[in-house]
Amino acid sequence: MPPDSTFPIRCRQVVDSDTTNIADLLARGLRRLPRQRWLQVLGRLAEHPTPAGLPKYGYLMESDGVPVGVILLISSKVKTGETWAVRCSVSSWYVEPPFRTHATLLFSLALRHKNVTYINSSVARHVERIAEAQGFSRYCNGVFIAFPRPMSRKIEAKVVVGDTPSNGLFEPFEEQLLLAHREFGCLNLWCTTSERAYPFVFLPTVVMRFLPCMQLIYCRDIDEFVRFAQPIQRFLAFRRTPIILINSNGPIPGLLGKYVDGTSPMYFKGPTRPRVGDLAYTEVAMFGFARIGLLRPMLRSFNKIVVQSNTHSASE
Repeated sequence: MPPDSTFPIRCRQVVDSDTTNIADLLARGLRRLPRQRWLQVLGRLAEHPTPAGLPKYGYLMESDGVPVGVILLISSKVKTGETWAVRCSVSSWYVEPPFRTHATLLFSLALRHKNVTYINSSVARHVERIAEAQGFSRYCNGVFIAFPRPMSRKIEAKVVVGDTPSNGLFEPFEEQLLLAHREFGCLNLWCTTSERAYPFVFLPTVVMRFLPCMQLIYCRDIDEFVRFAQPIQRFLAFRRTPIILINSNGPIPGLLGKYVDGTSPMYFKGPTRPRVGDLAYTEVAMFGFARIGLLRPMLRSFNKIVVQSNTHSASE
């Protein structure tokens, strides 16, 4: 029987014993994934190291002891530059139709920590206004599709696969980040130079159901990706995935490609504005919930970009 909306509503943290019922609820309400896949998502959250005082899974709404709403959260401690901060990636949420007038209670509980920066990296168009009503602001507007180009100059860097580079300086948290994301199915690369090792994390994905690409999940700075783009894309070309998707607010100087505005916008709420180029420990990285769409403009312009690239290279 469906839950009765006349019973009192209660919101609380999700605990281990709730996961089976939560998987049923999400499979029923968000049909993009089957129940077994939702159980895998919840299992990944169970294994993720969560900062003290924050929920391991998220929050649920229940009526008469039956879950009628849920919001999943991925809480992590992240470092940008010299600063450590607590960041929470807002993942999937669903509330049964009879209880949606009470959804604000669930959101208020889930987003109540003032010292936490909340991000939503995969906001569907029909919920953008809901996110903004909850106090979220957009910080990334679209996607840049980086195409490979012939090597125009020699880059003194070696591209290697792995969680730990064999040489070069790096920070311990970078090694831990790459180790974690390997378990999520990401590809870890290091560009090593005489000065240090630069980490890059990519998520293999497919757009338009046939075009294999890599989505940039993590780099220390977008400028570092631009610096090493040619050897990285040359390396990825041997894996037949030289096209790279990068969340961006416009064309990226130094890269050949196409910017698609309005695709996969990202939002945040909290004290620290997130850095574009860092999707570590988000639902995109951990669960593969990438929402890269509307890429037909990229396909239409592909031949034109390749011609421009070849012409430019011939003139250098």
